[in-house]
Amino acid sequence: MIVTALAVPFAVGLLLMVLRRFVAGPVAGIVGAVAMTVSLVLLGLVWEGRDVVSGEVDEAWIEPLGARLHLGVTALSWPFLLMTAFVGVLCCVWLVAADTSPGLVGLVLVISASSMGVFSSLDLLLFFVFFELALIPMWFVIAWWGSSSSSSSGADSTRGGFTNGGRFAATDGARSAATKFLLFTVTGSALLLVGIVVVALDSGSLEILGMRSTSLAAVVLICLGFAVKTPVVPLHTWLPDAHGKAPTVGSVLLAAVFLKLGTYGLILLGTSLARFEDVAPYLALGGAVGIVWAALACYGQDDLKRLIAYSSVGHMGFVVIALSTGTGAGLAGAVFGSVAHGVITAMLFFAAGSLKDRFGTASMAAIGRGLYGRTPWLSVAFVLAAVASLGLPGLAGFWGELLALRAAYEVGDVLTQPVAWTALGLALLGVALTTAYLVRAIRLLAQGEPVPADADRDLAVRESVVLGALAIAVVVLGLWPAPILDLYDSAVVAVTG
Repeated sequence: MIVTALAVPFAVGLLLMVLRRFVAGPVAGIVGAVAMTVSLVLLGLVWEGRDVVSGEVDEAWIEPLGARLHLGVTALSWPFLLMTAFVGVLCCVWLVAADTSPGLVGLVLVISASSMGVFSSLDLLLFFVFFELALIPMWFVIAWWGSSSSSSSGADSTRGGFTNGGRFAATDGARSAATKFLLFTVTGSALLLVGIVVVALDSGSLEILGMRSTSLAAVVLICLGFAVKTPVVPLHTWLPDAHGKAPTVGSVLLAAVFLKLGTYGLILLGTSLARFEDVAPYLALGGAVGIVWAALACYGQDDLKRLIAYSSVGHMGFVVIALSTGTGAGLAGAVFGSVAHGVITAMLFFAAGSLKDRFGTASMAAIGRGLYGRTPWLSVAFVLAAVASLGLPGLAGFWGELLALRAAYEVGDVLTQPVAWTALGLALLGVALTTAYLVRAIRLLAQGEPVPADADRDLAVRESVVLGALAIAVVVLGLWPAPILDLYDSAVVAVTG
């Protein structure tokens, strides 16, 4: 079942790219949504319980290296898998439009399938192959369908790529941002690969659940590789440019899925190694500094997409602090915070994409104030996502931040009290600054005297479906966090290493 859940979107994605000239945009979006829905349903049905590896598949692959096609769903990976499939469905629904390129839908499916492969891999080499497989398609999404600047005119979800005549079209700004993204992530991947090789040699096996290594070099290399992907300050500089130039679905996948490859890797591989306590203080302080740094950067932004990009750096800071503590609350907070951030930031980027499609820019000054009166439902969706992002109780963003703060306060056995409480203090300052910049964004866009514009129009059907589904997820996760939080106790920690 797990193999089918990965194979269906991957095969359909490749088929849409090959047949892109013969498939209409809306049809491609619908086909992609159906393929991702099949994966979502299968991933829900494969679950057998938190204390076992569900849907396990273990077949010989590269025997000389001892590599195996070992896939399965654990209590750690299941929430990430469901979130990835859910976001993939919504990205395809978003692309049900007359001018959508089937090639873009195909890349979305390949990226989603590759990311789910990362979350379900139980072999180190297979994990790395899927990790890299998601990288190249994202370069094409940004470079071919990105805009020359985040304030360029026109809808950004379908431009670039191959034109109707099959000619390649790209913008220098988008290709530059895509190349920067590629250079950073490839460098991180190189460090990760060396770390994986060291762990495999120490363990005598590529099995993730059986990893054993006392090498400080291995844990440093692995954590650095994932820190680029997360990203942790100061390894974050590729993210704002990539988000600013990417099309809407590209930004959604980057924030909701790609960053989670980093946090998931840190939890699964980084925290499982014997020398993690030597690296954890640097991760915790890097995450804490990132919260404050990102909040200050957000407060100075006029471009809405770059603001959301910097906010992701801050929110991932809470996740990094949580997992650095090595406590039960930290594990639960890191997983819940990652999933909540994926849902909330997807909603923010979809709302920003809707605004950019209408007004031809992501500049808050150019869009103008008074959206409550001009596009009421769109402004409500944006405001709901914004207040969820600042951690309002009752919405999804609250629990991850609360558990991260609690984990830092409790200190645990990994961090020292000075380090943990320094991170806690910076994180609390970041909470206040986060509230400030998000309230500022709400005031600049939603509130104030309406300034009517020709582009004023409320949500279309596909936008209503996507934003409505995310709004439900944000509220349900905020009011009912138990389905995720109940997964993490001592028994689960033993299963996931």
